[in-house]
Amino acid sequence: MKIAIEAQRIFRPNKHGMDFVALETIRQLQRLDTENEYFIFVGDGPDRCLEESPNLHIVTLRCLSYPLWEQWALPRAVRRVGADLLHCTSNTAPVCAHTPLVLTLHDIIFLEKQTARNPSLYQSLGRLYRRLVVPRVLPRCRRIVTVSQFECDRIRTALGLDPARIVAIHNGYNPRFRPLENCAEVTRKYLPEERYLFFLGNTDPKKNTPGTLRGYADYVRRSAAPLPLLVADLTEQDTQAILRQIGEPNLREMLRLPGYIPNGDLAAVYNGAAAFLYTSLRESFGIPQLEAMASGTPVVTSNTSAIPEIAGPGALMVDPTSPAQIADALLRLETDTDFRREQIAYGLERAKCFSWEHTARELLALYRSLK
Repeated sequence: MKIAIEAQRIFRPNKHGMDFVALETIRQLQRLDTENEYFIFVGDGPDRCLEESPNLHIVTLRCLSYPLWEQWALPRAVRRVGADLLHCTSNTAPVCAHTPLVLTLHDIIFLEKQTARNPSLYQSLGRLYRRLVVPRVLPRCRRIVTVSQFECDRIRTALGLDPARIVAIHNGYNPRFRPLENCAEVTRKYLPEERYLFFLGNTDPKKNTPGTLRGYADYVRRSAAPLPLLVADLTEQDTQAILRQIGEPNLREMLRLPGYIPNGDLAAVYNGAAAFLYTSLRESFGIPQLEAMASGTPVVTSNTSAIPEIAGPGALMVDPTSPAQIADALLRLETDTDFRREQIAYGLERAKCFSWEHTARELLALYRSLK
């Protein structure tokens, strides 16, 4: 088969979750499958993180906006190469296209009521675009792929889909996330302290940044020697607004705000952290908690949505809306040496249940079933 894969954002320097899912899966398909021919459709960008091979071709399409790229340029380019199948990897797809379609629908958060207003105009416009496009695309999908059984059940129930049309294929994590030594050289780029807590926060309401900071503030008040909190992906302006919102302006002195942390540094940052906070309100999978577990870092995670499915029964889970539970979990990791050791050992074993190779093998089987 000639298989076209949409991976529009994988060459941008500041990649996020869906970008890495597409990139890592494509790399494994490239390694595993020499039978089919792949055409990877990307946007222009400086991070050339994927190389061509005899049966994998990279096609760069340039457009003024993402909607034009996806709705106009992509279907025309796919038709030119004569693809037998188009796999769109990031929730949306061309509304008017004739190539058989596989869609990865990571979640339907954009169809759900928001817990709070999102101050990011970019994220709000993306939400609106998905609300307009996805209902129009779903009827023509040969298969819909999502990333957890939780999300599979939720999508099927909410949208009334035939169970045979949707399948759950778990994500993986990169094996470079593993226990490392001598990480201080990397972590010093982001904060001076050698011991710290780590949180990937942003303004998306589902990430629960205000609730997480409330829990951290409670921990700071109750700990005999509180550790600073390294918060990635959060600007000074947004931080100040959140601290005013939760009534904790003095907490700023305990926060370290480096902005975006490149993926290449994340393994060292996880390793250096005394604990990783993954206290989201809603996730369809949760790659960061796997990365932290695989790095030998204890994780405080949520008991909501797909997170328990991925974290497993032995994980340290809390109600993310309870600041006291977040603080209790951090304090227990800080004061109970045996429990901390057990959580590290559990995380290392749990992470072994997931890999990008397994993801790619399941996806390849799906492609072959559609011949």
